[in-house]
Amino acid sequence: MATKWSVDLNLKEADVGYTLLQQCPTPYGMKKLNALEKQVEAETNYSGRSSGDGAEKGTMSSIERTLIARKKAKAMAIATAPGKQIMMNGFMMYMSGKSLNLFSISITSMALLSPLKAIFNMGIAFKPFEDPDGKVDLQTAKLAYVALNLLWLIVGLYKMSNMRLLPTTSADWSGSVVWKEMLEGSNIPASW
Repeated sequence: MATKWSVDLNLKEADVGYTLLQQCPTPYGMKKLNALEKQVEAETNYSGRSSGDGAEKGTMSSIERTLIARKKAKAMAIATAPGKQIMMNGFMMYMSGKSLNLFSISITSMALLSPLKAIFNMGIAFKPFEDPDGKVDLQTAKLAYVALNLLWLIVGLYKMSNMRLLPTTSADWSGSVVWKEMLEGSNIPASW
């Protein structure tokens, strides 16, 4: 007879470490989520008392509200991710120096191309959080995402300007200056 191995990782009240686990503090961010779930559950119970069959409808509504809140939280986490990359890439660009070498050019090109790619692929990044009914509002998350990517792009452009790769001085535009044609010319004859 073959033995199937399985482990149940869910603690029950009769288990040894259950009380110890209940005394541990909740992870960061879970207090807000638990408070939101309790608030939604309280609203559902309040609306469920008013009508007999509304309790089932209210429970479905609380699940939807919790799901919407979680989708918004995840979308904001993705929206603020470029802010973390700005500091990391800014430090890398600072450490690469102002001289033109392969390392500094590759880091600077990454600082320019990555935010542009992220902005153009914003629809793909936020697609898992979109709701077909339009209940999840992603406008603030998308605006924060675009703003942080534009800030990252500005940091890359500043680095290019410091490396003198951007035409920011008048000497950089000397090739496009139109020179006047001489209408008259005078020569000093050579003395023999």
